[in-house]
Amino acid sequence: MHTLAIDINCDLGESYGNFTVGNDEAIFPHITSCNIACGFHGGDPLMIEKTIQLALQHQVQIGAHPAFPDLMGFGRQVMQIPFATLKALLKYQISAVKGMVEMAGGTLCHVKPHGALYQVAAVQEEEAKCIAETVAVVGKI
Repeated sequence: MHTLAIDINCDLGESYGNFTVGNDEAIFPHITSCNIACGFHGGDPLMIEKTIQLALQHQVQIGAHPAFPDLMGFGRQVMQIPFATLKALLKYQISAVKGMVEMAGGTLCHVKPHGALYQVAAVQEEEAKCIAETVAVVGKI
C-alpha cells in the first residue's frame, strides 16, 4: 500500500521587538514544516532562536524565509537591488538562520523567499537565478 503525505507549511517567527505577529506556539502542533523569517521583513535574533526551538520540539522541518530589506513594509515592497547586493543580502539571511538551526542541533531543509522577493522571482529570471545560486552556495557551507 502506498502512503501519501501532505506537508502543512506555515510562515513563522515574524514577531520582532515589541511587535507580535501571529501565534506561533498555537500553530506548531498542526504543521509539518515552517519558513522562519530571517529578520529583514520580520523576526529578530531572539525570535528566530525561539522559533527554531519550537520547530525542533514539534519535529517540524525548518526553512529560511529571506526577504527584501523592508521591515516597515513587511517585505511587500518591490526593490530594484543589484545582483551582487541581492546575493549578499540572501547569503546573510539564509546563513544566519542555517547557523542558528545547526547550533540548536537541527538541519535547514529549505528556503522560501518572502513576499515581494517571491513575487519578483516568479517573473524575473535574474532574481530567480540569484536566489537559486545563493541557496546552492549556502547549502555547501
